[in-house]
Amino acid sequence: MGQQIEFMIVDDHPLFRQGLVSVIETCKRYTVTGEANTIAEALEIVEAHPPKILLVDISLHHENGLELVKTIHSLHPEMYQLVVSMYDEIIYASNALKSGARGYVMKQEAAETLMQAIETILNGKIYLSQTMHERLLDSLVSQDTKKPETDPIIQLSVRELEVFRMIGQGFGVSEIAEGLNLSSKTINVYRDNIRHKLSIKDAGSLRKYAIKWMQSKDR
Repeated sequence: MGQQIEFMIVDDHPLFRQGLVSVIETCKRYTVTGEANTIAEALEIVEAHPPKILLVDISLHHENGLELVKTIHSLHPEMYQLVVSMYDEIIYASNALKSGARGYVMKQEAAETLMQAIETILNGKIYLSQTMHERLLDSLVSQDTKKPETDPIIQLSVRELEVFRMIGQGFGVSEIAEGLNLSSKTINVYRDNIRHKLSIKDAGSLRKYAIKWMQSKDR
């Protein structure tokens, strides 16, 4: 047997981490040597015992896992990172790649898909679903012609997306500020940025738009 490949899982749901460990270690070459549920804990473990590959969720309590991906990529660019999340890949996959991840898998995918993604990344390639591959190709082909119809939400940054989602879930400014551990003033800035990017005239219209968008994603 060759040298084992060491993994680290960063997810704030212990049962899901346990499930990932079980799936990953079905391959005798793979071993999970670290688990974390916060960014600080993950960075501490990485510095003490750097793995070959990290599996990172986007939602870590009130933290954004893509911030961890960015930090790890800047500190250890050679380290492979795969985002495993419940969030829609159409909205988040491109941001994950820009942050330094080598692939994106949604949590509802089969175990075989996760293992395929891992193998792809360890072979030095990028892993995205067939749907995302086709979407990116369509985007490239359409650059010099008419732009394809896309969800305007893709214009938003990761943090703006978080704020937008929470608006769509019915939270007010103070509740969003508390949930994201930010000031109300900062949330208002994000809200204004979102309105400008989406060409929405006021906060009331933004709330209606966000609620409608969230309902469409739940179908």
